[in-house]
Amino acid sequence: METRQITGLLLAGGLGTRMGGRDKGLVPLEGRPLAAQVLERLSSQVGSLLINANRNADRYGQLGPASVIPDRLPGFLGPLAGLDAAFHCPQWHGEWILTSPCDTPRLPADLAHRLLAAALAEQADLALPAVHGQLEPAFLLAHRRLAPSLARYLKEGGRRIQGWTGSTRHVIVDFSDQPGAFININTPAELDAP
Repeated sequence: METRQITGLLLAGGLGTRMGGRDKGLVPLEGRPLAAQVLERLSSQVGSLLINANRNADRYGQLGPASVIPDRLPGFLGPLAGLDAAFHCPQWHGEWILTSPCDTPRLPADLAHRLLAAALAEQADLALPAVHGQLEPAFLLAHRRLAPSLARYLKEGGRRIQGWTGSTRHVIVDFSDQPGAFININTPAELDAP
């Protein structure tokens, strides 16, 4: 099983509404931008990296060896618009894309390996993690075969991740052994939490 066929996609294309409008991925935690910490966790698991950002592209570009791409569709449509942009990006290599929000600095170190193993075992086009039965849909591993169905879903006005993933051949992977790995930092108060 070759996780180098996976491109990691950092999702940083949002408005940061709950962070008071600040670009969440660039907010520092323990002296380093959240996005830099997520990229570090992702980089050892994948063959290449992309960053989906709709503002501050130059600052994201300084975080490491990753191409920065904006949404193809206007209006800050959410994480699926970031995945759609990656599906249509010429810098994308491999068969799979693994998404991660920019505000989850403790994501599992074995995320790519476990999602890919499950997808291959079940002949699925998409794998999603869950913790104690609760899906973590912003983290997903998607095969390039899904690009047309995602573009169609977005064109028809779909925005909910689970609305699209539910229509795919997918597998859910239990990560209950790592319950804190998917905690995201959405607000200034959460930045200060222990």
